[in-house]
Amino acid sequence: MTDLLQHIEQNIQNRKLLKCGQAILVAVSGGLDSKTLLHVLHALSARHRWELTVAHFNHQLRGRSSNADEQLVRKTAMALKLSIVVGRANVRKFAKKSGLSIEMAARKLRHEFFVRAAKERGIRVVALAHHADDQVELFFLRVLRGAGGEGLAGMEWRSPSPANKKIVLVRPLLDVTKDELHDFAQRNKIHFREDGTNARLNTPRNRIRNELLPLLRRKYQPALTKVVLRLMEIVGSEADLAGEAARQWLKETGRDGPPGRPADPAMRDGVPTFEELPIAVQRRVLQLQLASLSVAPDFDLVEGLRQSADLPISVSSKFSVLRDATGRVILRPRPSAEFRSSELAMNLAGRAGEVAFDGMRIRWHSDTGRRFSVPGVQKKAREFFDTDKIGNKITLRHWRAGDRFQPIGFKSASKLQDLFTNAKIPRARRHGLIVAEADNGEIFWVEGLRISENFKLTPRTRRRFIWRWHRLSNKRH
Repeated sequence: MTDLLQHIEQNIQNRKLLKCGQAILVAVSGGLDSKTLLHVLHALSARHRWELTVAHFNHQLRGRSSNADEQLVRKTAMALKLSIVVGRANVRKFAKKSGLSIEMAARKLRHEFFVRAAKERGIRVVALAHHADDQVELFFLRVLRGAGGEGLAGMEWRSPSPANKKIVLVRPLLDVTKDELHDFAQRNKIHFREDGTNARLNTPRNRIRNELLPLLRRKYQPALTKVVLRLMEIVGSEADLAGEAARQWLKETGRDGPPGRPADPAMRDGVPTFEELPIAVQRRVLQLQLASLSVAPDFDLVEGLRQSADLPISVSSKFSVLRDATGRVILRPRPSAEFRSSELAMNLAGRAGEVAFDGMRIRWHSDTGRRFSVPGVQKKAREFFDTDKIGNKITLRHWRAGDRFQPIGFKSASKLQDLFTNAKIPRARRHGLIVAEADNGEIFWVEGLRISENFKLTPRTRRRFIWRWHRLSNKRH
């Protein structure tokens, strides 16, 4: 038995991917990876009494080449004396009709075919040929999309099919590189077909594969695959830990039931409050609850809920979500947004002061000097302005229809509504944000946006206005 065969067999046994005597549907495209996987499983099948069935899906994306792939897989199955099931679909047409990318449409149709073929034959396991290079590509693809720990952990060795949770997907090659597969195929004279579209630079994955990764290996880290796989393992384990802690907390506080069921309001002895949980666990608590409410748990939404209790955040034209002080996420019909009329005048007599306004505490003071410059690293919730430009009076209020504001770096003022839209601030939240007007009636600060261009520090500034704020309902970690 070769080293690679033995290594893959150990993967299967140590990770409990396959059982002795099990029926397995092997997904085979005709390329190097899946043809090698099929030959490996076939070579090991006698020892483990596996019953293999070959499954091939023709995406009909490359005309004669797609049909040639299918013919190669059919001939291989016949040579190995294995049964085969073939599916076909016009992926391009389906993608256009459903509004999906070609890649996502192909994945959806392919997995639906695997599930259908497995169920018809009473098979519970589908073997896929994803390998170490696929993991590295996926890692960088998700890094560039801003994924969290779960996403950066990559594909699992064993996971439920996205098309049917009762069908299990196994990936015995996840720590095997493309080069190792190629060497094995050459030594064992395994014939395969190259997919010419993999060399094109028309998709993010292909650009990562053909441009970014070769550059990183050549210029920065020759052992890139090993380093990234190790990092994915670490990140995945830590994400699992945070997820398990979140599920346990939800269970202990009675929030693990179906949406709408009232939670136990009493906090049990020894169970931390939401505010006492580590930030990573807070995020997972919110993500799990949002998922149970069928709300996409994107980062900005989760952070908005985590940092502010009882502040509704719009998630659609009809609904908003909020987190109460106990950590429970509540889905509510969204009321029509109304402009708030409350305001507060601040007299700047003296060199310092402090006020509270609509859930926010603001502290300020002014100092003098020959020349001021903004620090290179700014602290959160602190800004600097030119005191003389602000004047002797400030008015705190909320956004009003027609308000205009010129953020620093902008050449002219824009409607606040447009700036909120560009900053992706939810509609329901905009009306609760606080703005500050200078003595001349011009807005110099808007909560959540950059400071005003017209009130910034300059070489001519002689008095510096230091502005600090925090939400009274927040507890920063």
